[in-house]
Amino acid sequence: MTQLLITGGAGFIGSHTAVVLLEAGHNLVVLDNFDNSSPEALRRVMELVGSEAAGRLRWIEGDIRSRADLQRAFAAAPAPIEAVVHFAGLKAVGESVAEPLRYWDVNLSGSRCLVAVMAEHGCHTLVFSSSCTIYGFPEQIPINEMAPVAPINPYGHTKAAVEQLLADVVASEAPELARWRIARLRYFNPVGAHPSGRIGEDPLGTPNNLFPFVSQVAVGRHERLTVYGRDWPTVDGTGVRDYIHVMDLAEGHKAALDVLLAEGPQLLSLNLGSGQGHSVLEVVRAFEAASGRSVPYEQLDRRPGDAAITVADPSLAAERLGWRTRRGLEEICRDGWAWQSANPDGYDSPGSQSSG
Repeated sequence: MTQLLITGGAGFIGSHTAVVLLEAGHNLVVLDNFDNSSPEALRRVMELVGSEAAGRLRWIEGDIRSRADLQRAFAAAPAPIEAVVHFAGLKAVGESVAEPLRYWDVNLSGSRCLVAVMAEHGCHTLVFSSSCTIYGFPEQIPINEMAPVAPINPYGHTKAAVEQLLADVVASEAPELARWRIARLRYFNPVGAHPSGRIGEDPLGTPNNLFPFVSQVAVGRHERLTVYGRDWPTVDGTGVRDYIHVMDLAEGHKAALDVLLAEGPQLLSLNLGSGQGHSVLEVVRAFEAASGRSVPYEQLDRRPGDAAITVADPSLAAERLGWRTRRGLEEICRDGWAWQSANPDGYDSPGSQSSG
């Protein structure tokens, strides 16, 4: 039974990945400072997986920038931690522009601290939560892993910097002494929710991303959606993105972890996406169909830094991991609405707290 540490495991992607990993039989320690997440997510994870699997989940409130908190997390496992899945970090592009020092501190300094403590504990297997933002303005669509790394905002720069840090750590080892097994997973646009509707995306304040904004308009938390750009060279003038169901993404992490644990030292860089693009208005129409609710919107001019089309080439992940997405836009909207309609105010919805 593998002992795993998940940093940021109470967040949107982390909580769904925790479900998948517990159901696969792993023991988990979650480290989260609950800055943009809720302990309620972990209580619901335990509810979803049943009592036996729930007994294999422990969590520590702490910060990845704190060596003491990381040491507590490693000590909390019943046996030595064998691998880490690293989600913890800040992730809003606009906020990163306004607060670059905070983003560099949390995302880069926190990751550096984590890798140092891992090495102290003889743990050399890591799955890192990276992002397609490292590609900036892509030169070709779909985007494969050989595309230039050229981020255009502080958030993307921090993700690229952590990727370089990990590459440098791997390169520092002589081949005959190599120990590090690392997967850098470059997500495209994670959306949707667990099909039970019990866990989902619960951003603080007005959402920065399209999908939670659409669902919050449908449930009545906001009057209308703001759509930036109406003259892109796309099917309807709105931006096109590659949306990946969060459960597919969670299964991608399990697949990456399985490969790393089964194989020798290596550094993997993989796109996790569906390989299909949908425009903003296509997402709006699909969500209206799934929810039976109207999603009013207003269109404004393009935002600086946006790209017309961002779609993954996920063929390398299929080849190396045997993984591909299994859920499409209809399932994304159905499951996203199941979450939002049952939890109109997220984990703070009245009567939504788990008992016990």
